[in-house]
Amino acid sequence: MAAGQRQEPVMRVIIAFAMMIFSLNLPALAQSDEAPWRASVTGQIEAFRAGDGATALTFAGEVFRTQFEGKPEAFYAAIAASGYSAIVESRSHSFGEFNKVSDTSVLQVVRFVGPDQSLYEAMYQLADEPDVGWRVIGVVLRKQAGIAI
Repeated sequence: MAAGQRQEPVMRVIIAFAMMIFSLNLPALAQSDEAPWRASVTGQIEAFRAGDGATALTFAGEVFRTQFEGKPEAFYAAIAASGYSAIVESRSHSFGEFNKVSDTSVLQVVRFVGPDQSLYEAMYQLADEPDVGWRVIGVVLRKQAGIAI
């Protein structure tokens, strides 16, 4: 019985170590799953900040690309004038929670620090479009309480 009692604590340590290693790898696994749509969101935000309507439009969904075909400056102006200037002029952004609704649809929370240090939260809806990848098909923006430091 003494030998069996000594093996039990060793097994617990081995199992605990294995679980720790596995849990440390979970964020990396989740990150790679999120990366495709986050890259599209970041690309569009950075294009807006740079005043580059043509690049921003490439990250938009097919409906936007069709509507503003050949008129990327009109797309940029429409977004800025539609209450999304906090995104267009944002100082920084960070990603929050996401919900992968299906294999081709994601809702992603994005937090912004606006040009006046105000805080904003946006819900991005993205679709994985054939042959082009993840594209922004809608955004709902709301101002949050507080200011960034």
